[in-house]
Amino acid sequence: MEGYPDHTSVIMKLPVLTAMPLGIRILLVLLALLIIAVILIVIFASKNVREMNLAIDDAISAISAEHTVTPVDPGTYSELKVYKIMKFHVEQYEVADIGNLSVMKVNMGLMQMATIILTPTQKNLPLISADYMYMFGKRTAYLEFYDFVTDQQTPEYQSLLSDLNTVKESYSALENASPTPAWYDTLKTVGIYKNAKAKDDPTLRKILCDGFGTVMNAAKSLPLLTEEEQRTKTQLCKDYSDGLIEHGGISTDVFKKELGETTTRDFFDQVLFGTNRNTH
Repeated sequence: MEGYPDHTSVIMKLPVLTAMPLGIRILLVLLALLIIAVILIVIFASKNVREMNLAIDDAISAISAEHTVTPVDPGTYSELKVYKIMKFHVEQYEVADIGNLSVMKVNMGLMQMATIILTPTQKNLPLISADYMYMFGKRTAYLEFYDFVTDQQTPEYQSLLSDLNTVKESYSALENASPTPAWYDTLKTVGIYKNAKAKDDPTLRKILCDGFGTVMNAAKSLPLLTEEEQRTKTQLCKDYSDGLIEHGGISTDVFKKELGETTTRDFFDQVLFGTNRNTH
């Protein structure tokens, strides 16, 4: 690595090592390099976890600036272990007059990931799903908006979509990422996909704030849906979460394999999307 000493040559020149058999010297050098690699992983992971938490906090702040956000106990789903080495930490919130908010994050050492999902069931707003991935100094950020609304043609909703597209265009300078094609692509109305570096972290946090903030700002002037409309909207969101289980999704497939379909569906319904939370 440019600017850093050649650790291998330094280690090989140590007097004690030069007196040892070649095989032992090689093993010691490999051990030293392994230790250095572990230290670098720990350093990057610590920085990335700190940045991931900042991004989550900023997103929640953008939401709570307009609406009351109240923590909800996710119960046994507050921590999910997958493959025995992946430990997902889950948080859940109720957003007043909006719906369910969930946060899921994992630190795997080599990579850190955060998912934030806002499932509006009380107003004519899109479902928001954010996935942020950190790997050493590289970043991949997805922010998606889904048309799970009772009426897509209202002037207010069309104005919101226009505002979200404006947010998207304002970050055109960042490199675009290419998400893997999926069965739910036709359900998305606006998607922001970016590849970035650690130096871009403040910008990536701002994308989250602008995306969530734009939707929350629009929500202030929207009336609450009627009970019948709320049932319809909730079902639209549940159809999507059920579709993930039935048709597949990258993280959904992992949960299904490790937790089983029944537990995964309950986790989605009660916490991640919260479409059945009040019946728990």
